[in-house]
Amino acid sequence: MLMVCSAAPSAAARIETMNDMHVNASPAASGAQGKGQQAFRLEEATIDELHAAIKRGEITVVQVVQRYIDRCRAFNGVSSMLVTEDGKPVPEAPGTVRAGAPLKFPTRTVAVGDYVPDYDRYKGVPLEFGRMEPTASDPTVMQQYGMIVGIPNAGQVNALSTLNIRGERSTVCKGDFDRHPSLGPLPPEAPPMCEYFRHLPDALERAAELDAKYGSNPDLEQMPMYGVVFSFKDPFDTKDMHSMGGADAAYDIDVPARDHILVEQLRKKGAIIFAKSVSTEYNGRAGDPGGRHVPDKVLVSTLGYQRTTWGGNPSNPYDTTRSASLGSSSGSALSVSANLCMIGLGEETRASTRGPANHNSVALILPHKALIGFDGGAIGADIHNDRTGIHARRIGDAAKVLDALKDPEEGYYDPRDPFTTVPRSSALSTPYASHVYKSRSLKGKRIGIIRESMFCPPGDVAARPITTAVAREIKQVLGRQLGATLVESSHPNWTRDPEVELMKVDFTKALARLIPVFMPDILYRLTPAGEPVFPDFAAAIKRTEFQPGKFFGTGTMNPIDYMVEMAEGRIAPPANLDIITVQHQADSMAFRYHIPQYLTRRAEDWKKLGFSETVVDFATLNARSKFWGDDQRAAFKNWEEVVDMRNPLDERQGVNERLMLRELLRRVDMMVILENHLDGLVRLHTPYPPGKIGGAPYPGVSGTPRNESAYGPNAGLSEILIPAGYVDEVYDYTFELSADGKRYVPQPATTPTPVPPPGMPFSLVFRAEPGKEDVILDIASAYEAASARRVMPPSFGPLP
Repeated sequence: MLMVCSAAPSAAARIETMNDMHVNASPAASGAQGKGQQAFRLEEATIDELHAAIKRGEITVVQVVQRYIDRCRAFNGVSSMLVTEDGKPVPEAPGTVRAGAPLKFPTRTVAVGDYVPDYDRYKGVPLEFGRMEPTASDPTVMQQYGMIVGIPNAGQVNALSTLNIRGERSTVCKGDFDRHPSLGPLPPEAPPMCEYFRHLPDALERAAELDAKYGSNPDLEQMPMYGVVFSFKDPFDTKDMHSMGGADAAYDIDVPARDHILVEQLRKKGAIIFAKSVSTEYNGRAGDPGGRHVPDKVLVSTLGYQRTTWGGNPSNPYDTTRSASLGSSSGSALSVSANLCMIGLGEETRASTRGPANHNSVALILPHKALIGFDGGAIGADIHNDRTGIHARRIGDAAKVLDALKDPEEGYYDPRDPFTTVPRSSALSTPYASHVYKSRSLKGKRIGIIRESMFCPPGDVAARPITTAVAREIKQVLGRQLGATLVESSHPNWTRDPEVELMKVDFTKALARLIPVFMPDILYRLTPAGEPVFPDFAAAIKRTEFQPGKFFGTGTMNPIDYMVEMAEGRIAPPANLDIITVQHQADSMAFRYHIPQYLTRRAEDWKKLGFSETVVDFATLNARSKFWGDDQRAAFKNWEEVVDMRNPLDERQGVNERLMLRELLRRVDMMVILENHLDGLVRLHTPYPPGKIGGAPYPGVSGTPRNESAYGPNAGLSEILIPAGYVDEVYDYTFELSADGKRYVPQPATTPTPVPPPGMPFSLVFRAEPGKEDVILDIASAYEAASARRVMPPSFGPLP
């Protein structure tokens, strides 16, 4: 069993004691400053700066961890309030303990009539008003359910749901049930597994072990993550912290018996496993497979599925009335941006790490599917797309973490994740960090600009501020300042820049050549209303039976001959064929497979240790779960009743489409890169800022995306994201009641809303083929060094 070096007081007492310690108050620190060296500052520090300070004796690992705990106590609280029918105050509610103090929920509420227009004429499904209710995980504490809005200037961001602090890191073994072994036996009513669990050191105790063993001379070659404080998106299993994929469920044992393989690697490399970050349950709520269950009440807006039932809703550090992001890894990037930890590990299915990095102004490495594993030891949403991303404030730190995740013997292979069975040549033979900050100039580099990511849809001014700013940023910094040759794709909705070289073969031309070979089914797609997605194709080809009871095509041309002519460039492809329209996929039933697989694996791991976990199937999980919105309850009841991984009512198979689309998109990228002799590609993540919490969603948040943001995850390609600047005004969508009074419809704004300095962030995304991460690390880090766009959120600066 694991023991710490000395007796430990209770969590609350330890935190109070450590609060009296000042990081730079030691004699060693004073000596270092006396020699002209600048005192170490935790906020915005890099891994190298941390290690240098430790080696100078200026700070200990315990002091580092304690400073992050202090910041969590100051900034990691509730940042949203309820929307109620009458706007009356609600009673004070007990919250779970974080950083030694219970959460405090606001009692003030917002009346629904002040939130949506014409509520007195609303005739739709009843709205799910905000309310406080006991959680399923711990019925003695409460959480916000239903409709919420952000609090202006909240001073809190709610990024981390669980801290690795003794007494508060587990809901089953909490308080005295997690008493340190040196303090005597557990209370007799403690669950049996708590005797096992309490021998696992918490973050402060692990820090003390490192300090005692290594002092100011750690072996950084063997432990490159020494003292680095990490947060993990909740779906990553951590054996010493509450782990439920962001959900709220009454497991028998709320911690797993073993770590996710990446968590395990980081522990070995000296990392501090500090916290679980707020994430939407099951990586974005997993959708609804359809069925007989429908919600009894509805939410007007979920704003990006960033919210977790157990941990609550995060806020943007640059404006706390806004969402942290469209993306279920919001807490991961947010915790790094607000300096509540040094590194965050997140997960992406569609935009779950890129969106949060973009909207919180942090760097990201998102390795290709699957250089590093995710699905072994994690609860995922879509195993064909889920992958791990690394959030850091500087790209060099993210690259160091990627290197540290590699096992000396097995490399990046994880036997629990079938997607890591990839050719070993797709991983670099040299350290990823060795390719960062190599170039101060990009002369000789050819970079393709993906214009499909950055045009304003006709009639939509909401995308204008960011698209205008990013077009200027690419041209000024990558082109003029760093000297790269820029080559742009063409698109009907983008006004060509005559000063930028035009691609000979762009994405639409590549699709026209490759779709007939790799995925001809795309051209036959129908809208939900049964109309052709590509009307030009339907008008040209002969009528052919496409689905039972439906016919497709009104022209005279044989479909195969059409595809031959299109691929050879003798006829134009459909006018709307581009890398945006091809991204949509049929739903996949894989989530129904993954959840019971995960639950049974988790139970078997505990069984080997002599303990019992009875949450092993969907029925039991549903019976013991709560959800912040009734739509998720209905969806999970429908998932429980799915019995076949195929899509029996749709000729388009979700699993098949994912694999086919990945092959197609990878080939499209390679054709564009090879035909234009490009070193890499650059794109805008999204032209839209984060919306108001509870406010009207931007286009693409629900429904068809307006840009090619889904390309990277659908293709499974490596992407690197770098903060690129801020805009000082945004156009917020608003609600309008439909003519029949049954739903609220988002409407584009015509008047800009000012944003407090520095503004709302946006980012550049760099992409390359698998195995060429060295090239985009070089390009992206050169851009980061030249631009230095990140600004620490002003409301979450250093503590006194």
